[in-house]
Parts: sequence; structure tokens; C-alpha cells
Amino acid sequence: MPLRLMAILAHPDDESLGFGGALAKYAAEGVQTSVVTATSGDRGRFGEHRFGAEGHPGARKIARIREAELRGAAVVLGLHDLSLLGYPDGQLDEADPTEIIRRLVAIVRRVRPDVVLTFPPDGGYGHPDHIAISQFTSAAMVAAADPGHDAGFGASTLAPHAVAKLYHLVSPKPAWDLYQAAFKKLVANVDGVERHAMPWPDWQITTAIDARDHVATVWRAVCCHESQVANYAGLRELSPEGHAELWGRQYFYRAYSTVNGGRRREDDLFEGLREPGREG
Repeated sequence: MPLRLMAILAHPDDESLGFGGALAKYAAEGVQTSVVTATSGDRGRFGEHRFGAEGHPGARKIARIREAELRGAAVVLGLHDLSLLGYPDGQLDEADPTEIIRRLVAIVRRVRPDVVLTFPPDGGYGHPDHIAISQFTSAAMVAAADPGHDAGFGASTLAPHAVAKLYHLVSPKPAWDLYQAAFKKLVANVDGVERHAMPWPDWQITTAIDARDHVATVWRAVCCHESQVANYAGLRELSPEGHAELWGRQYFYRAYSTVNGGRRREDDLFEGLREPGREG
């Protein structure tokens, strides 16, 4: 039976720009990888044009564009399964929690991942959609394992499923500095307050993944999201060493694990799960 890895994310492009290294690495190793994307990205930019500006095609068209870009990136990354929930971009924190958790539970019970990845509680840099999907994911992990929780959405006959490990994507300061130099300073303006990226201290990082052999794959997946990255000239000017650092190293906080623990830093998301007869 193959190992299974799922990322539950907010926007089209999160899977490449944020989680691409881990997804590409494990897919290449034979792990069945999957992504759940909660929003349609319908308020995303279109090249240099921000949403609502002249030259932007509007919400419906950019949503279609971004879905096509996401599906292209999924092929490049070697995903085994892709689920799109279609919630409005920028409003995920307003989603009906009962509904979205039931939808996530239905997917988790169908795909049955061993390991799930999502954003940290602060959303990385305070993005409300990232924070919301982090919270919904945590709740869905509990509900998916509960025999008394009725997922609905066609999943009433599926057995409960307990995910063995849940991880949050995090970054130490050098990684954040490189990421923001390549893109821009990541700031979320919410209710009149600027939220900034907060790097994680090294001692809080439980897991570091080496995906440098898969940098070219991640870059191809990133380039699928042309509508979003076309305005970031810094990306195309990165040196090979810069690409290796940006996409080739992934850092995580192990939010929970039923199979391992301790303060020693892992180098494998599936530590404690690998056994004879399980691929990956």
C-alpha cells in the first residue's frame, strides 16, 4: 500500500509557491500526493493588474484562468488527486464552518492520507484565508477520525480515517528573507492593521525536507501560474543557487503525530510510518 500525502490549502498557486518542494519530492518517490484548494482565487491579480483595476478580466474569468493554471501545476507536480472547493477568494474566514469541515472530512475519508500539510496558525504572514484553512484543517482532522461525525457530501458510507501526522509549513528567517526578496515584502492589511511575516526560531522547527533534486519540477509548476507570477521579475532573475534555496528546502512544524515525537529534527515527513510493504 503506498504512503499518502495531502496538502489542504487556500489558493491556486499555494501548492507550488509554498508546498511545491515537498509535493514534488514525495510524488517522485512514489508517494500518492493530493491537494485540496479551498478558494477559486477569483480576486487574484492578472499579471501587473490587481483585482478591480483596468486591464483585469474580472472575478469569473480570473477564477477560470487560475483553475486551469492549478490543474497544469498539478500535472507537473505529479499529484494523484486534486479537489477544488470553490469558496470566494479573500472570504474563507466567512465560510460556514460546519459545511467546509464536512467537505474536508469527506475528502480525507475518501483519499485517506497518512500525512496532511497546511499553513501555520498565523497563516505565514497573517493572511485571513491561510489562517482559516489552518483552523478548518485542524478541526477536520478530529472530525474525520470520529465515527459519530456524518461527513455527508456522498461520504456517508466511508469509514472514519485518522491522519497519523499533521504539519504546518514554516520558515526560518533566512528562508523568509529569500522568499520576500524574490517576490515582495509579504504584508496582509486586515481591518486597518498591517500583518507581517514572522519567521520561526530554528529550535521550533521540527522537520526540514531536502527537495533540491526536484527544484526544476517545482519551478515548472510555479511557471504554470503565469497570471500570478508574471509581475515578479525577481523570480526570473534568481541564480540556480537561489532557486535551490527557495524551492529545494522546506521547513515544517509537526503539529501532532501518533507515530513519533521528540526534539530531534526530522528529515522525512513519513518518519515513523515507513515499514516493509509500504511504497514511498
